[in-house]
Amino acid sequence: MMIIEARYYPEIVDELARGAIQVLEQHGSTYKRFEVPGAFEVPAAVRMAIRSMDFSLDRRRFDGYVCLGCVIRGETSHYDIVANESARALQNLACEFTLALGYGIITCDTMEQAWERARVDRRNKGGEAARTVLAMIELKRRLNLYPRQT
Repeated sequence: MMIIEARYYPEIVDELARGAIQVLEQHGSTYKRFEVPGAFEVPAAVRMAIRSMDFSLDRRRFDGYVCLGCVIRGETSHYDIVANESARALQNLACEFTLALGYGIITCDTMEQAWERARVDRRNKGGEAARTVLAMIELKRRLNLYPRQT
């Protein structure tokens, strides 16, 4: 499993990651964590991970991708651009490459809303993103979309 963390709001993302990791570990999943500066860079990191497999014969793609971050509305349209375009790009990647992807990039008006969504003992959106990935991995297995082991 690949966990991509947009580190623009590090404390919020640490809490999202904590929730995601709890869920993954409860299910016996292994994971690697990667950091990017902000939510806008998350889709590029996923695409780089996919592309890196093109250069290695002995590696395969991650089973799933947990995308974590936080975008808080400011006084300009920057929020709308980052929130919409990162979501669109991740959905495009998921569809084009049949990725099991969990979207845990929370979009909020205030820091208080962000904490409400991030905290493991509240809405736990990081854990929700991890559960989504696990569900999509199971769907891919049922549809025989994983390479056969030789």
